[in-house]
Amino acid sequence: MPDIRRGLIIVNTGPGKGKTTAAMGTALRAVGQGMRVLMLQFLKGSWHYGELDAVQAFGDKFVMKQMGRGFVKVGTEKPDPQDVRMVEDAWTEAERAIHSGDWDLVVLDEINYAISYGMLDPAKVAKTLQTKPEMVHVILTGRNAHPAIVELADTVTEMRQVKHAYEKGVQAQKGIEY
Repeated sequence: MPDIRRGLIIVNTGPGKGKTTAAMGTALRAVGQGMRVLMLQFLKGSWHYGELDAVQAFGDKFVMKQMGRGFVKVGTEKPDPQDVRMVEDAWTEAERAIHSGDWDLVVLDEINYAISYGMLDPAKVAKTLQTKPEMVHVILTGRNAHPAIVELADTVTEMRQVKHAYEKGVQAQKGIEY
């Protein structure tokens, strides 16, 4: 088998817990190998997550930015225009970052939600992934990964929930869920 080295497109999707956590683990591994990591959180923004403080220890080797307001209304209602603008701004920054040469790994946290909620055109994302620099790795997280993104990806992992503490009335735990 040939020894091929190139930037990978990785998708963490599915209804189970752990998509962002898995991306964070990969990002931590990348920093440990001397790589520079940018994580853009497309929808997160209203809560304070422990990882925001943790990555500060890495300085400019691991940068995390919350680009949204938090939970987005979906379903029969259209997303709030402000949330759509924030997703568009996050995408502009993501596209620039992927092509900048400044980052070895770009994590697009919850981008799959933004696409599935109709807030971001999957064709734009696919085009950027197809034209990314050869050695840049990109991880896309969130449920309901778009088929075009799944098709482009090198590695796709679907998280499946077997059971969750919340089902027994246990609330989100500091240091575990946030």
